[in-house]
This record gives sequence, C-alpha cells and structure tokens, in this order.
Amino acid sequence: MASKLTRYVCAVVCALAGTWAQAQSVGAYPNRPIKLIVTVPPGGAADFIARLLAAKLSTSMGQPVVVENKAGASGSVASDFVAKSAPDGYTLLQNSITTHGIGPHLMAKLPYDPITSFAPITMLASLPLIMTINAELKAQTLPEFVSLAKQRPGKLAFASSGNGGAPHMAGELFTAATAIDMIHAPYRGSGPAVADLVGGQVQVMFDGAPSLLPHITSGKIRALAAASPRRNPLLPNTPTFAELGFPSVNVALWYGLMAPAGTPPDIIARLNREVNQALKSSDVLERFASQGTEALGGTPEQAASYVRQELDRWGPVVKKAGIVAN
Repeated sequence: MASKLTRYVCAVVCALAGTWAQAQSVGAYPNRPIKLIVTVPPGGAADFIARLLAAKLSTSMGQPVVVENKAGASGSVASDFVAKSAPDGYTLLQNSITTHGIGPHLMAKLPYDPITSFAPITMLASLPLIMTINAELKAQTLPEFVSLAKQRPGKLAFASSGNGGAPHMAGELFTAATAIDMIHAPYRGSGPAVADLVGGQVQVMFDGAPSLLPHITSGKIRALAAASPRRNPLLPNTPTFAELGFPSVNVALWYGLMAPAGTPPDIIARLNREVNQALKSSDVLERFASQGTEALGGTPEQAASYVRQELDRWGPVVKKAGIVAN
C-alpha cells in the first residue's frame, strides 16, 4: 500500500514539475535569438518588411530577431524548413501569397501541408500591384489599351517577376476579365522585367509601386490602373480596376507571420501582441507608406481565415491558366 502511495505521489510531483517547467519556459520566452525565415533573396519588398519588423521585435522582446533568407521553389524551401523546425517559437516563417496562396497549386506535391503544418500568428502587410505600360504605346487610359490589345491579339507581352507569382496572376486575371490575348514573359525578378518594360522589349507589367514609381515619374512608363480596392496613395490619380469596371483584377503582394504547428498558444499570443504593436508604431507606418505598403495585423484566427480564402481563390485561376512550377 505504501509502495503504491509512493508511486502515486511521485507521479503527481513529476507531472506538476513538468507543467511548471513548461510554464517557466513559456514565461521566459524568448531567452535566445529568434530566426525569421524569408522565402526570397535579400532586397525587395518581402526582405524590407522582414528586416524592419525584426529590428522592432529585437528591441521590444529583448532578444535578437535574425532574418535568414532561404529562397527557392516558390517559397517551399523556406516553408518546409520552418514546418519541420521545433515548435518552440524560435523559428518563424514570413509567409506570403506565394507560399500560402498561389504556390501550393503549382506543385504536384508539397513536403508539408500549407494549413496543418503551421500556426498562424498574424498578417503583416500588403503591397497592391499597379498595371503599367511602356510609354511609347498609343494608349493613355486602360480602355484605350484594351482596345489596342484587341486589335493586336498575341502581339503584346506582359512581363512578370517570375512564373506563378502574384504579378503573373494579375496578368492572367486581367486578360481573362478583358478577353484580350497577351503573351506572358516571365523574368527572374522584378529588376530585369522592369528594365525591359522601360526599354520596350515588353509592353505591360504588373508590380508594386516601389519598383515602378521612378520610371512612372520619368515618363518612361505609364500607370493605367491599381489592382487594389482603393487608389494607391503614391499614385492618387491612377484609378483602380474596380473603378474601371474590372473588380476581379484585385491582387496584392501580402505577407504574414507563422510558426510551426504545435507552438504553445502562449507563445503565439506573445508574438501576436508584439507584432501588432510594432505594426502600429509611427516609424513603421512611415516606412511602409514610403513604399506604398499597408500594415495589416490582426488575430491568429483572422490570419488563418485569410490564408484559407487565398488558397481557395487562386486554385481555379492557376488551373484555368494551366500554370505549373518551373
């Protein structure tokens, strides 16, 4: 009897000790550097957002938040790395429209599940796309361009930063909405695509305002429409597609934050609070505004809902366009 009682007491004590240790671990979080995994090379909108956020979190959380760039395979390299990392809050993923919207529909098989392998923390930011054309084209407005394109089926090309990316999808939505025939010209990144748009080798491109604005200002390319619900503050005189009768052409480069599935809820809640606070700070808002970027934020539940909606939205578009990963 004494032996059974001893074993029972030991079991209770061990269980309580484990619970206490876990609570202490969560309560002390973070007690070492946090890795923020970005799915693209350094430079560009995703990297800009990640590094700005990492600097804010390093200060507020008292531990370094280190950005690591793991590019490749439409973000699946970075996503797989995070999905298989320990669920302890020390390895986070900056997810995006590529990793959790379009990309999963391009791959025959992924080594992880875009929903069940991750724990959403919050949304981060959105960068709406702008449709631009080479200034040599005889079209001053979107209706004039659509008319021109219909007179030259298969003769005009729209550039994108890569096959299956958001700019590519914007072009597919646009051609479907307007019933025009354009050739898709994928590039390896926005830089060379914009250069060829300016040079006239391609005639059309969808991209974020930061890469396009200098050439719009110089008059070498012309902005025709914003693929967003509201006009872009950096281009207030450029109408939205919805204003022009094409509401389906609504595409933004969006970014969120995720942890591996199984990360303790207290850690998710702590990260959510810290990130939302950072996104409301005046310096972050000013930096975002200078790049035409909108801060999002929100709850983990809202982030999960957003990802599910994006996955549902892009599947039919990818299938109809017949797009597969390179």
